[in-house]
Amino acid sequence: MNGFAGSTVDFTAMKDGTREEYEFLDGFERQFAAGTAERILQALAALDDSIGGYKITRLGHSLQSGIRAWRDGADDDWVVSALLHDIGDTLAPWNHAAIAADVLKPFVREQCTWTVWAHGDFQKLYYAHHLGGNPMSREKHAGHAYFDDCHEFCERWDQSSFDPDYDTPGIDFFAPMVERVFARKANDPAVIRAGEREPLVVPEVAATRR
Repeated sequence: MNGFAGSTVDFTAMKDGTREEYEFLDGFERQFAAGTAERILQALAALDDSIGGYKITRLGHSLQSGIRAWRDGADDDWVVSALLHDIGDTLAPWNHAAIAADVLKPFVREQCTWTVWAHGDFQKLYYAHHLGGNPMSREKHAGHAYFDDCHEFCERWDQSSFDPDYDTPGIDFFAPMVERVFARKANDPAVIRAGEREPLVVPEVAATRR
């Protein structure tokens, strides 16, 4: 039916593939992509074995960041971005923010993607001076439309989320939000909403979540 026999394509070099073969492969890719949320949650769980030395694991930090966002009344885009902002730590410790941003980019608002991408520079305000670095690395982004959002993201949800006594739920609490976000049509302009901003804190929603 696909113009070739068996369970795999015939070609060994991509340039030799036929339309029928690529249509066949597209089915596998779509099926695999449908499991993205599940793999994201598995990668999140793996952060429990990430960077040591803090009072809580990187998973604990991620969960705490996410629940602080949720309790502030933030929407799914913000909560999932806060939850996954360090998802790149295990594979890319030197550019984890860029990895996390790329994971999120097809499925959340541009505002959130940029904030996650830039948060490493903004976080340096709190520690870089202790290590001979530049605590004002964020200034390279001065004037950006989402500059203030990234500052608030770091101040409210990121730098403050290392408290072992903070009431923090497990991964299961966030799973429905992650599933909703990663079930969206990838790269949909109606999702990306380039140039648009949503508040990180929505008091009337926050009041229902406490």
